[in-house]
Amino acid sequence: MTDLNGDGRSESTNERADRNWNEILQELRVAQTGTQILGGFLLALAFQPRFQDLDRFQLTLYLVLVALAGIAAVLGLAPVTLHRTFFGKGRKPDIVRLGGRLLSADLVVLALLAAGVTALVFDFAVGRSAGLITLAIGGVVVVGVWAVLPRIAFRRGSTPDPRGPGDDE
Repeated sequence: MTDLNGDGRSESTNERADRNWNEILQELRVAQTGTQILGGFLLALAFQPRFQDLDRFQLTLYLVLVALAGIAAVLGLAPVTLHRTFFGKGRKPDIVRLGGRLLSADLVVLALLAAGVTALVFDFAVGRSAGLITLAIGGVVVVGVWAVLPRIAFRRGSTPDPRGPGDDE
């Protein structure tokens, strides 16, 4: 086999699709754990005695967050359903492409969910201002870590470390 993609790998289109699909599945496992933890927290919250103390804004935010948790669960399972539907039909590259997009959408929903849950806790425990500040900080952190940091770290034109990953000495 030849290096079809110019990245130093000698793999066929199907091998590349299989490798990429396995990477998507690993990423989905991490995302699903986050969804389960945040969703479980939200579900347990409704059965706490102080849940009745939520004001209208907090209750609305809570319900939006529960909806986001449901959407995140559906988005996280969608690539598996997609694969099951088209398995063995010669569509693996298409499955990988759409699965990657669904994973990206899931990560956006999870970012909103994480920032929103943190804001809800701060709003309830400390006050509205603290909740809104926490929401803003959460948004900045997500954008900074997920968008800005990678662009700074991997500026166009930079070359990979020839020593390989994790070899900082």
